[in-house]
Amino acid sequence: MTMAAMSSSPNAAFDKQQFRAALGMFATGVTIITARAPDGSLVGLTANSFNSVSLEPPLVLWSLGRQAGSMPIFSRGSHYAINILAASQMELAKRFAMRDVDRFAGVAWREGAGGAPVLEGAVATFECANRSRYEEGDHVIFVGEVECCSAQPGVPPLIFHGGRYFTELPL
Repeated sequence: MTMAAMSSSPNAAFDKQQFRAALGMFATGVTIITARAPDGSLVGLTANSFNSVSLEPPLVLWSLGRQAGSMPIFSRGSHYAINILAASQMELAKRFAMRDVDRFAGVAWREGAGGAPVLEGAVATFECANRSRYEEGDHVIFVGEVECCSAQPGVPPLIFHGGRYFTELPL
């Protein structure tokens, strides 16, 4: 079935839970997206919807649910940082996925491009200018132009698969 045929079907042959479960079979890295609000406060959230877009210019993307409380900050802000987490940062991933907690309490970070917090210990970071946004379904896709990036080769990444975190997958 082509994508056009699938998207135009009025009655999909699967439900939302099946779709979510199927998506969960794609193993991903885990990121924390961070920014600074206009009042100077820090915002951040755990996300695994991250992807490269272009090498020239250097572009990456991630997505955020339209109803997210941090949507106004990310959609109006000039910069954000994408922090790819190390295997040792699983508790940090869990904390930034929770509500009503001080996500940055005790977290080591430095100020990056546009004031966005860059987390210490991340496997890689991308400091991005908020280039464009696309509303699709129940999410907004953010495309960032990378102004600065760094990586720690040899540091194992945190992995998300089937609704669970892994620090390594058996071969």
